[in-house]
Amino acid sequence: MEYRWAEGRSDSFAKLADELVRLNVDVIVTHNTPPTLAAKQATSVIPIVFATAGDPVGTGIVASLARPGGNVTGLSSQSPDAAGKRLEVLREVVPGLRRLAILTDVANPFTKREVGEVRRAAGMLAMELDPIEIRRADDIAPGLDPSQLRAQALYVPAVPLFFANRARINSLALAARLPTIHLVREYVEAGGLMSYGPNWPDMWRQAADLVDKILHGTKPADIPVQQPTRFDLVLNLKTAKALGLTFPDKTLALAEEVIE
Repeated sequence: MEYRWAEGRSDSFAKLADELVRLNVDVIVTHNTPPTLAAKQATSVIPIVFATAGDPVGTGIVASLARPGGNVTGLSSQSPDAAGKRLEVLREVVPGLRRLAILTDVANPFTKREVGEVRRAAGMLAMELDPIEIRRADDIAPGLDPSQLRAQALYVPAVPLFFANRARINSLALAARLPTIHLVREYVEAGGLMSYGPNWPDMWRQAADLVDKILHGTKPADIPVQQPTRFDLVLNLKTAKALGLTFPDKTLALAEEVIE
């Protein structure tokens, strides 16, 4: 098995995808939108399975969820109402929340869709949204400079750049007294306040099933794109205490996991 990891550097995806194509692997498995697009650009022959992708149709990965076409299939992490649920649970923990910052990875097409969904959800809850544009890891610290922030909380999309820097983002947010809301538990394990979203290990298990089907002769074009079946709420009590916040009993009761 061949592994490639871009360490959060989006400009590395094309080179890494080309390496795997030159090795003539049987299947390429990807995680998130940019590496999937890079793999699709690198080959139209080798089957590609994306374990997660925010909006595979909107970003051009597949033609449709039911009929992906070409050599690509996988799992979409898209859920139209998930952003609204994240803001609702965040507001329960942060009383009087009216202004929310969101990190945006300018190079990642998923972030644009996520910002749109968060903006719509924020509008319905009478919240203002402050996008913080990030182009590289060096932009994170200036973007979270407390003297430049007016927001009361921070929304962090699950994209490679932010995942690779999740501990740093959470440390800076804590220093700025910003509660954070994330899409997946790995960010909360790295010091984030809370997350609500698809269970990534479960999606990877589903991706493995798709790989097995392909290796046994099924064409990717004939395998509909799957959607997540399990969503988890994960809370970090240590971070809440550091921020002077308390999780309501209702929120604790809904949590899949509480990190102490």
